[in-house]
Amino acid sequence: MVEDPAKINQWLDLIFSYGPIWVYGIIFVACFIENIFPPFPGDSFIVAAGGLAAVSRLNFYLAFLTIIAGGVASAMVVYLIGKNYGREFFIKKNYKYFSASDIVKVENHFNKWGVLIIIFSRFVVGFRSALALVAGISRYQIVKMFLFTVISYILFAGLLMYAAFQFVENLNLIKIYFKTYNMIVWPILIILLTLYIMNKIKSLRKNRK
Repeated sequence: MVEDPAKINQWLDLIFSYGPIWVYGIIFVACFIENIFPPFPGDSFIVAAGGLAAVSRLNFYLAFLTIIAGGVASAMVVYLIGKNYGREFFIKKNYKYFSASDIVKVENHFNKWGVLIIIFSRFVVGFRSALALVAGISRYQIVKMFLFTVISYILFAGLLMYAAFQFVENLNLIKIYFKTYNMIVWPILIILLTLYIMNKIKSLRKNRK
């Protein structure tokens, strides 16, 4: 989610009066919070960090590592919650629309497509945290989860920071691009989710008969 990166850039710029270390700390916390509270605009801080690095206010490599550390740490926390608590919870409840058999199916999907799902999870706006949680519930291998999450953040954060370098004088232009991206991705996700629910309802009706 990207909202008013230029304003966040200005806000971070004010924090420099307390020292750049505080700016790195805020960027880390922002990237960490995003996966815990998905509506939080963590992407805006990535863009702002790229803009500040472009004008030599921040060290690019240190900012980049800070972003990856914060994001990967929170993604792994969500993953571990799903792995240690989510699986038993959903198997015990055995919900109609996320039953124990569905969890087995999810495990099979992650065993087959886990690499692509996790690597591109950062690009799936609105479902990033959910994918990390589902990876934990399906007990996807923790080493693979960590490795592919790092790769995902490197690709996504690198893209945003590169964009910030290119449009440092007009960071809100990036906001426009991401709005367009969201307008394309969200309808697709909603359609896929709707098809899944319809298929699940159809299967439940067949089982009842």
